[in-house]
Amino acid sequence: MPITIYKTDGSPPARAALMIIELLGLKVEKSEVMPLTGDHLKPEFVQKNPVHTIPFLEDGDFKLADSHAILTYLVSKYGAEKKAQLYPCDLEKRATVDQRMYMEATLVFPKIREIIATLFREKKKVPTEAQVEATNEVYGILDKYLEQTKFIAADHLTVADISLVSSISSLEGILPVDKFPKLSEWLETMKQNDWYQTANASGAKTFSDFVKQKSDAL
Repeated sequence: MPITIYKTDGSPPARAALMIIELLGLKVEKSEVMPLTGDHLKPEFVQKNPVHTIPFLEDGDFKLADSHAILTYLVSKYGAEKKAQLYPCDLEKRATVDQRMYMEATLVFPKIREIIATLFREKKKVPTEAQVEATNEVYGILDKYLEQTKFIAADHLTVADISLVSSISSLEGILPVDKFPKLSEWLETMKQNDWYQTANASGAKTFSDFVKQKSDAL
């Protein structure tokens, strides 16, 4: 049975899953789920995915939510010779990759959710001064990591880079990273990859343009 990925291109986590699919050269079926129109709350989707989030993966009878879990699952199962670098087996190296991905989940992506909540629930322009300060603090942490290694978790690409670039590229159009030299260099390096351009570039721009347009209209 084919792999199916439920996604929308405006979603940073969905784009993370799409990037790893492109990088690994996997053939998948793509099913569009639009949260803005309530697709994720339709009974047939909630039946499959009780947390009703995207991305959501079906691999035969196996079902999996959460982009971080999807990244590591796909690399572990289908990564072949790329697996050793993308998600190392060495416990210390893997723990570092995991920590950076947990940081994306707990510190980076929540900045995007806060901006969206301010814009749509509170009907206020974004980013607020507090959001600028908080996001720049996160940028600074990543910049320090990148002083130690060429990529986010190692001197080579890992799934942590793919997870983080989905969010950083979305934030960049709202809050530039140019004051953070290592982070800026890393982001430009990531943009040079075909899998980034195919699976992330357009969606990241669409997201940031959408946020700016809605904010400017307030």
